[in-house]
Amino acid sequence: MKKICLLFSLIAVFSACSSKKKEAAAVTSDVIPVSVISLQQESISRPIQASGVFTTEDETYMGFKIGGVIQHVFVKEGDAVKAGQLLASLNLTEIKAQVQQAQIMLEKAKRDHARAKNLYRDSVATLEQYQNAKTGLEIAQEAYNAGAFNQSYAEIRALKSGFVLKKLANDGQVVGPGTPVVLLNGANKGNWVLKVGLSDRDWAATRAGDPAEITIDATSGEKYSGTVLAKSEGVDPVTGTLWVSLRVSGAPTAKLAAGLFGKAKITPREKIKSWVIPYDAILDGNATEGYVFVTKDGKTAQKVKIQISSIDHGKVFVSSGLEDAQSLITSGNAYLDAGSAIKIVR
Repeated sequence: MKKICLLFSLIAVFSACSSKKKEAAAVTSDVIPVSVISLQQESISRPIQASGVFTTEDETYMGFKIGGVIQHVFVKEGDAVKAGQLLASLNLTEIKAQVQQAQIMLEKAKRDHARAKNLYRDSVATLEQYQNAKTGLEIAQEAYNAGAFNQSYAEIRALKSGFVLKKLANDGQVVGPGTPVVLLNGANKGNWVLKVGLSDRDWAATRAGDPAEITIDATSGEKYSGTVLAKSEGVDPVTGTLWVSLRVSGAPTAKLAAGLFGKAKITPREKIKSWVIPYDAILDGNATEGYVFVTKDGKTAQKVKIQISSIDHGKVFVSSGLEDAQSLITSGNAYLDAGSAIKIVR
């Protein structure tokens, strides 16, 4: 009987040992080998990638001061114009009639004033009548001046030499005061700029004078140097972005045109603190945020959300999310879950 009990005891001990070995093997099989890199925040000058179109600093929409019927538009798109050149004119029938009417009223006011002055001198007219006649003369004079001024602006002349970018109206068209008729620029001066749209974060990071590298597809992808010329002070209501103008240096003026596409790489002179991590470390995300696995103790993995400021040539610049992490898991992360056991292999 004692032998039988001993036999059962040995069987139980062996079974317990076997179960513990299986559990240990299971735990070992759940440990995932990973590679890590140390994390350290750096002061860097983060490059900003942007794209936009070329324009000049002096694009001007030209229109008539008064409304009317266009008599003739003397230019077409692409024409070179000189300062003072006549670009368009209105039919003057109506405005001439208004000026003529004002002139007739002015002559009558002069006669009334002279008559009232003589009568007042002879004590026939009162002082009030004389003053009223004088006021009427002044009003008629100003009405005539306004009419003559408007008549002088019944035509459009170029303010400076340049090119006609757009012709926005045609002969016989009725336009209102200030309606654009032609769009001019001073492209012959070579003052081309690349106007690019930026996010609010990138806009805040740039300053006037920051260097840039500009690529123009029209010149077979050649690169030119540039600098930040100006920044917008408000959001574009159409695109919802803020814009920055870049002055282009050395680009061939003959190969540039308004609206031509260009790309820019801006390097802000002001350095910011950021983490630089490899692109492969990110599991899922977009241009502004993503998720990575980190470890604090070298034994377990933690999944954290990061804010991405930019991505450049396989490098991801992280602005926040890695403050409490010591090491970043760069390989093996595809097999991890939050809290997974890990083994650092390199």
